Amino acid sequence: MIHWEAPGPYVVAFSTRVGGVSEGPFESLNLGILTADDPARAVENRRLLAERVGIDPSRARMAWQQHGAVVKEASPEGILTPGTRHEACDGWWSDQPGQGMMLLTADCLPVALARANGSPPALAVLHVGWRGLLAGIVENGVAALGGGPVAAAVGPGIGPCCYEVGPEVTEPYTDRFGSEVVEGRKLDLWRAVELALNEAGITEVERTDLCTFCHPALFFSHRRDRGVTGRQGVIAAVS
Repeated sequence: MIHWEAPGPYVVAFSTRVGGVSEGPFESLNLGILTADDPARAVENRRLLAERVGIDPSRARMAWQQHGAVVKEASPEGILTPGTRHEACDGWWSDQPGQGMMLLTADCLPVALARANGSPPALAVLHVGWRGLLAGIVENGVAALGGGPVAAAVGPGIGPCCYEVGPEVTEPYTDRFGSEVVEGRKLDLWRAVELALNEAGITEVERTDLCTFCHPALFFSHRRDRGVTGRQGVIAAVS
């Protein structure tokens, strides 16, 4: 896991594919049930991840991710029951101690936001793809925390080395963020997210800059593995 030393009483970790029980193309810490992996193995991987960071999986919350911009307040639900119809959103926030939140990625960026500088503790986690970023998920995540100083961490995702897109993506990104986020057909989603965070008033941004496509031993990648792959993600709670 990649731990973020967030500025406050927080537990925030970005998972890798290492340390689970899944096999084959889902080896080994696959968190996604909506894959061809054995759901029981994915559930066990979720339990293992939650246990390792000290979050109660029976209270933690997951989402039916939409590649959109909706951020909701998390409440207890549980992440160990296959077939649960999670709420549709791409972000959770909470100021309640012990309220776990987990979102999944396989090339999109997991982003964590934390109130900082002595503000009352609160966290948000976001699933940020190119559509959601343009739709305003970063701004909505910051707004959910209610103002005041916020710090951010950007976890592993597909990098500008490998993220080739078409004009339906490069053109609106150039219009929104300028030419520095596009080189030919390659999109620098890492930088675009950082710019969006800066525009939302966040100057303290930590980036992992680890490309999921480039590191098959560490990360699942939907693009690299042509859809037959698992999911890593972000897990967080106010402690």
